[in-house]
Amino acid sequence: MKIVVFQHGEHVGPGRMGATLRDHGFSLDIRRLDLPPAAGGSTIPVDYDDVEGVLSLGGEQNIGDPHPWLDDESAYLRGAHEREIPVIGICLGAQLVAHGLGGSVGPMQNPEVGFHTVSINTTGQVDPLLAGIAWDSPQFCSHGFEIKRLPAGATLLASSRSCEIQCFRAGLRTFAVQYHPECDRAMIDRFCSGCSLMRRAGLTQGDIAEQADRHGEMFARLADRLCLNLVTLLFPGSRR
Repeated sequence: MKIVVFQHGEHVGPGRMGATLRDHGFSLDIRRLDLPPAAGGSTIPVDYDDVEGVLSLGGEQNIGDPHPWLDDESAYLRGAHEREIPVIGICLGAQLVAHGLGGSVGPMQNPEVGFHTVSINTTGQVDPLLAGIAWDSPQFCSHGFEIKRLPAGATLLASSRSCEIQCFRAGLRTFAVQYHPECDRAMIDRFCSGCSLMRRAGLTQGDIAEQADRHGEMFARLADRLCLNLVTLLFPGSRR
């Protein structure tokens, strides 16, 4: 059972989401799209044969950057969605999902970095994918672009004060979050090492570490629950 994972940077791996998938018997076909083949990079699959799901992770890139694979990945995500193959998008991945399905993505006035309160709306409160998730919870964010408009037919599930579209679903098998439930503490520390967005937000690595100390236990518990929900509800053991 293979999950295609699109990874866009060294420090933005599948983390706890990958661990949960492996715990449930899935193998991860990790594709490093940000690297050339000579440096260990991969390409986007040419088809969907034997693909049980697709996970698109975060990255420093943005929609509109001069990387040809961004549009190719967005098209692949759209194709998976149209075939009802489960799709999860995280941060950049969420933006690529939205873009591929006809939504719009653009720069924020100010980046959203660190732990921010994400509030689940009334629709999200009854969505089984968010079962057991606090309606208001601290989530780790790191992005300077945001989804400006959802694709037609997509459903908004959660927002923060500075980012309206923090979480959405499209149909039964496509789910996207702007924040980073895949991150553990070590990943958060690596995220913030030399992060230009963090500096633009007026924060230091020490500020993020203090936030992680304060919110880390609740964040980890809810992130583990969300990953479990997604793997068990979106990714059945066999789609055949």
